Amino acid sequence: MGTSSVILGNSRRMLMIEYLQKSDGRAELRDMVEYIAENEGNTDRKHRKSVYVSLVQTHIPKLEREGVITFKHGVITLVKVPDDVTVYMETVKKNDISWSSFYIGLSLMFFITALYLNNLHLALASLVYAGVGVIHHRKMKRI
Repeated sequence: MGTSSVILGNSRRMLMIEYLQKSDGRAELRDMVEYIAENEGNTDRKHRKSVYVSLVQTHIPKLEREGVITFKHGVITLVKVPDDVTVYMETVKKNDISWSSFYIGLSLMFFITALYLNNLHLALASLVYAGVGVIHHRKMKRI
């Protein structure tokens, strides 16, 4: 599994990278826990503790092994972010639609228009976009 899939495969790791990028590459663990809990919509003590434990036991060690961050004395420091992760994080924000959803939606619009206009070329174009959407969805699911 590559560095990109390690990061993109988990929303907490993506939130960690996002927060580190916003805070000039350094963050206190307690601030990171608070940020992630807020983004998950639950800031009660029990949930923050759950976030803390998952960061310390799973996510921080995984990102350290990949060379993405360092963690010393309660401070997380961003070392590097793969280019494809940065591009993904810049283009697909939390409430945005994915490219696969966009392609499938576009294919449906093409297909409905093709039926209305009785246009074979447009119907074929809709199949192409549907195929691209499905392929992209499967690829992103693996990441």
